[in-house]
Amino acid sequence: MLEDQDRRILAVLQKNGRISNQELADAAGMSPSACWRRVRSLEAAGIIRRYAALVDEEKAGLSYHAIVHVTLTRHDHGHVDTFISEIRSRSEVLDCFATTGEADYHLRVVCVDLAAYNRFLEGFLFRLPGIANVRTNLVLKDIKHENAIPL
Repeated sequence: MLEDQDRRILAVLQKNGRISNQELADAAGMSPSACWRRVRSLEAAGIIRRYAALVDEEKAGLSYHAIVHVTLTRHDHGHVDTFISEIRSRSEVLDCFATTGEADYHLRVVCVDLAAYNRFLEGFLFRLPGIANVRTNLVLKDIKHENAIPL
C-alpha cells in the first residue's frame, strides 16, 4: 500500500524523472535522506519500473501511427506464446494488450510511413502462425497521450 509521501514522490517523478533528490524532497515535504530511501524502496519494490526519455514520435519521423486489432485462429498455447514473444521483439509495437471483445490483442504501432507499415504487416505479422484476422485503425490525431498514472 502506498503512503501519501510515496504518492507525492511518484507524482513528481512522473512529471520530471530528472529532478534532483533535493528538489524531490522539497516537493514531497521530507528530508533528502528520507526521500532517497523512499525512492530506492519504490525502485526495489518494482513500483518504479524504470526511467526513460519520452520522445515525440512525429518529430522523430514516425508519422504513421495505428491501432491494430489482432484475432488468433484459436488459443493454441504454441500460437499464443509465439505471438507474444515475436510482438515483444518488434520495436514498431509500442504497446500490446490482451483484451476481451472481438479482437484478442490490440497493438499500438508506429512506423515511418505507410510503406513501412505494409512491410511490418506482410513481412512479419501476417507470417505469424495462428493469425486469423488483422484490422487496422489509422490514428488521425493524438488527442491525449499520457504516460503518468493517476495517483
